[in-house]
Amino acid sequence: MKAGATNTETGIVNAMSVDVEDYFQVSAFDEIVSRAEWDTHQSRVVGNTDRLLALFAEFEVRASFFVLGWVAERHPALVRRIAAAGHEVASHGYAHDLVYNLTPERFRADVRRARRLLEDVGGAAVEGYRAPTFSITRQSLWALDVLAEEGYRYDASIFPVHHDRYGIPAAPRHPYQIVTKGGVLTEVPPSTVAWSGLNLPVAGGGYFRLLPYVWTHWGIARVNRTEQRPIVFYLHPWEVDPDQPRLPAAGLSRFRHYRNLHRTERRLRSLLGDFAFGPVRDLLDGAAPLSSLSMDALAAGHA
Repeated sequence: MKAGATNTETGIVNAMSVDVEDYFQVSAFDEIVSRAEWDTHQSRVVGNTDRLLALFAEFEVRASFFVLGWVAERHPALVRRIAAAGHEVASHGYAHDLVYNLTPERFRADVRRARRLLEDVGGAAVEGYRAPTFSITRQSLWALDVLAEEGYRYDASIFPVHHDRYGIPAAPRHPYQIVTKGGVLTEVPPSTVAWSGLNLPVAGGGYFRLLPYVWTHWGIARVNRTEQRPIVFYLHPWEVDPDQPRLPAAGLSRFRHYRNLHRTERRLRSLLGDFAFGPVRDLLDGAAPLSSLSMDALAAGHA
């Protein structure tokens, strides 16, 4: 499906996003790979991201790439290729630290460092941020104040689901504005389907690999048709790399990370052929006026 094309049934363009990090940088591996060891591991992020860039070019799709500052610092040419291909360059922070493990001061330093790097290398303003492992939760909502004060236009970190590592289940399911101390910030949540009082994830990542493709297709089609709303999809470059080195992770983390890696690219091809996608910034540029929510209401779960 060509860039700017729409799903012929609904006329909706969804948002495609990529969290650009290497396989050894995922939060589930923090206890077995320290940040001091990152440079000692075989890096595969360039080849895997180029693989996604080629696939998006084949389907004429543009996306938002939330690039880790650590990656941009070591591979500036990759960031330039992303920008030159017409994709949005956004921030994934610098060091992939979970936000709820940081102080506001350390978080501000992290996002400021990452943004400066990405803007210097990519040559364009960075408007969006996504926290590592969606780690803006009720206990770290202060991060939204910092992002607004630092001049970000939108955040894409609050996942409205139950999960052992992230999520605010009662948060709104579609983009909305949050009134922070630093100004108004737009929140762009990863997508879910509302079913029997629960929000069920159809946004990508591990859910895309672990669950059958028919689930993702059904969920996106349901949101597009029934709610007439676009969805926000995400994945990581390492998810199209079944040959990546295996790390000695615990059982659950090993299952979540390695399961069905060999199926991701084939499923992604199906997805890009079945639905229309563009970058997050285009979704926001074409959005109708958004509802507003105070920080207190979000913290209390009064969406």
